[in-house]
Amino acid sequence: MHISKEEFEQNFQETIDLVLSQLAEHPEVAPDKFYSVVCMLENLAFFSPVLYQALRESKK
Repeated sequence: MHISKEEFEQNFQETIDLVLSQLAEHPEVAPDKFYSVVCMLENLAFFSPVLYQALRESKK
């Protein structure tokens, strides 16, 4: 199955958004931990083109 770069980025961002919304609604997640996770996931989203390329190269 081949997925385009744009589809990968869109699906990746949707997944990150879903994870963050679930964490934000969970009362046991401390605000400082939530902020750390948000920063980490947003950095991953920024580098999603690099991740996409690395995944494509690993399949070859």
